[in-house]
Amino acid sequence: MATSWPLRVSTVRANELEFALIEAGSGPLALCLHGFPDTAHTWRHLLPVLAGAGFHAVAPFMRGYAPSAVPGDGDYSVGALIADAVALHQILGGDGDAVLIGHDWGAEAAYGAAAFAPERWRRVVTLAVPPAALDPVLFSDYEQLKRFFYVFMFRDPRKFAETVAARDGMSFIDKLWLDWSPGYQPGDHLARVKECIREPANLAAAIGYYRAPGAPGASGGSPGTTARYAGEEQAAARQAPQPTLYLHGANDGCIGAELARGAFGERGDIGVSVPYAGSVVTVDHTPPASTSRLCVTRFGIDTSSYAIVSTCVLTRSLPSAIERDVVRPRPSVTRVSPS
Repeated sequence: MATSWPLRVSTVRANELEFALIEAGSGPLALCLHGFPDTAHTWRHLLPVLAGAGFHAVAPFMRGYAPSAVPGDGDYSVGALIADAVALHQILGGDGDAVLIGHDWGAEAAYGAAAFAPERWRRVVTLAVPPAALDPVLFSDYEQLKRFFYVFMFRDPRKFAETVAARDGMSFIDKLWLDWSPGYQPGDHLARVKECIREPANLAAAIGYYRAPGAPGASGGSPGTTARYAGEEQAAARQAPQPTLYLHGANDGCIGAELARGAFGERGDIGVSVPYAGSVVTVDHTPPASTSRLCVTRFGIDTSSYAIVSTCVLTRSLPSAIERDVVRPRPSVTRVSPS
C-alpha cells in the first residue's frame, strides 16, 4: 500500500547547487523531474507507488524553485537541467538500473540526460512535452502558436512577465492551469506551486527557463550557447537509446494532442494519448474503460488503476503504465500509428 511508504524531505548538493528533495523507499533510483508551473509535490502520489515497487523514488525541486537554490550564474538552459539530472543520479547513488521520469521541462531534461549519459538510465517516461524533433511542427502550427502565447511573453526583452505573473495573487498562474486543464481544480496543490515561485528571485528563475539559450523555439535553436554545458546541449538534440513511454492528455490545452501524436511514430517508442485527460486532470480511482482498452489492446499495458494528470502529471491513482514500464522489461521498439 502507498500509505506504508512515508515521504521524506531532504537536501543534497549536486552540480554545485543545493537541491531540496522529496523521496521514498530504497533500491534503484527513480528520478522524477517536474515542470512549469509546478513543484516536486506533483509526484507525491507516484513516489510511494514506485517505492512499493522497490525503487528509491526521488523528486527534486528543480533549480530555482524554492526551497532549492537559485543558481548564481542564472543558467536555466536545457544543458544545465541535463547536468543537474546526471549529478543527482551520481550523488543519490544511482546505477544502470535507474529510471528517469520527466514532465514538461522535466521531460526536456529527461530526453537530454538519457542521451548524454545512457549508461545511467535503464528506461525513460516523459509526459506532456514531446521530443525536440517535433518542435518544427509545434512552432509552425497556427493554433499551437496561439497556445504558446506565454512562451513569447516570457521572452520579451523588457521582462515585464514577472510583473504580470506576480500580480493579483499570481492569478496568471491560476489562469494558465485553467486553460491547460479545463475543469480540473488543483486546490492546495496550486498554493504549493505559488509558494515555490512567490519570491521575485524564484519567479524570475521559473520564467528564466524560457529565456535560456537552446530553449524550445528560441532564436538560435538548440544546442544553446552555454559553454559550460556544451556537451549536454548537444545531447539534447539526439535521440536517447532507451525505451521511452510517452504520455499526453487528449484534452491538453497547452500542446494539442493532435500534434503530439506525431511523436508516437517519430521515435519508435510507446506513446499513449490519454482520453479525457487535460493538462491537469485528476482521475481519483479508475479511468474510463476506453483508456484501459486502448492500452491493453495497443500496448499490452493494463491501466485499470490509472490516473493521468497534468500535462499528464500523476496523482493518487498511479498510471499502471508508468509503474509497469519502469519495473518490467519490454521491447525497445514498438511503433504506434497515430489514432
